[in-house]
Amino acid sequence: MLEDRTTAASDTSWPAAYPQGYAVVDVETTGLARDDRIISAAVYRLDARGEVEDHWYTMVNPERDPGPVWIHGLTSDVLEGAPLFGDIAEEFAARLDGRVLVAHNAVFDWSMIAREYARAERSAPVRQRLCTIALAKELALPLPNHKLESLAAHFGVVQQRAHHALDDARVLAEAFRPSLHTAASRGVRLPLLECRPLTEWSAAPLVGRQSSGGYRAGSWRPSRKRPACPYPNPGRYEDGKPLKQGMRVAFSGDTSVDRELLEDRAAEAGLHVATSLSRLTSLLVTNDPDSGTSKVVKARQHGTPVIDEAAFGQLLRDVEPASGE
Repeated sequence: MLEDRTTAASDTSWPAAYPQGYAVVDVETTGLARDDRIISAAVYRLDARGEVEDHWYTMVNPERDPGPVWIHGLTSDVLEGAPLFGDIAEEFAARLDGRVLVAHNAVFDWSMIAREYARAERSAPVRQRLCTIALAKELALPLPNHKLESLAAHFGVVQQRAHHALDDARVLAEAFRPSLHTAASRGVRLPLLECRPLTEWSAAPLVGRQSSGGYRAGSWRPSRKRPACPYPNPGRYEDGKPLKQGMRVAFSGDTSVDRELLEDRAAEAGLHVATSLSRLTSLLVTNDPDSGTSKVVKARQHGTPVIDEAAFGQLLRDVEPASGE
């Protein structure tokens, strides 16, 4: 049972706009790449005030080698008899249905879950996610870094088995509850992001290669070098005006649309996707303009315009042709 380490917000002060339920999630995987697989998953379901309703855990047979066993401890022998993701997809979905997905570095957990559902030709019933790193920043918690162990230590939560999905989810649930109550007592807007299913990628072809484990793997979205933008840089974006082909656009932080897909859309519109930020950058797209990432810091130094993902999506609908086009 979770221990309340903060002064609970009263019924009258609890923000009416806050979600009605949460699914605190942790997944362990075979690695960090797009073709890596989930090997275990855990969900703590919480009510609107962060109280635990129940929890669930499963191992998953990834149909390939398990990756860094020294981190997660799950060997091929242990996973051999585990269910395939397709076998647990319905139960997993029931745990997520109608709730905000909460995770530490939520973009990673959501991306892995969304890809697994796309492979199974299904969609996860998740519409919003909340990253506890973003929430910690929003609350200005005095953390030495944004690791889960630091967040846990701040709230006095004891980690028992690091990198075990069930224990990581428990620790995060215990740290999330007081974070949620602190946010509610201050009237803080929760940093919710939209979760979009990866249906556009569900039919992506596999690039055949053999691993030491003998499985046929492939890149979820084949790696390739993006061709150079053919248009000259027209300069910086100006508020209230359209984007123009050739503008240099950089991205920073978590996005609702998968980053690579967002970059593809920008490139297809005739924009230059920049991997770093300089004085020549026309625009920085970020949902966290107050973060301390190197790109956000440089944008401030150079006076580079900054907009969020939603505004950028609107601008992408009507990009002005390059001069002479």
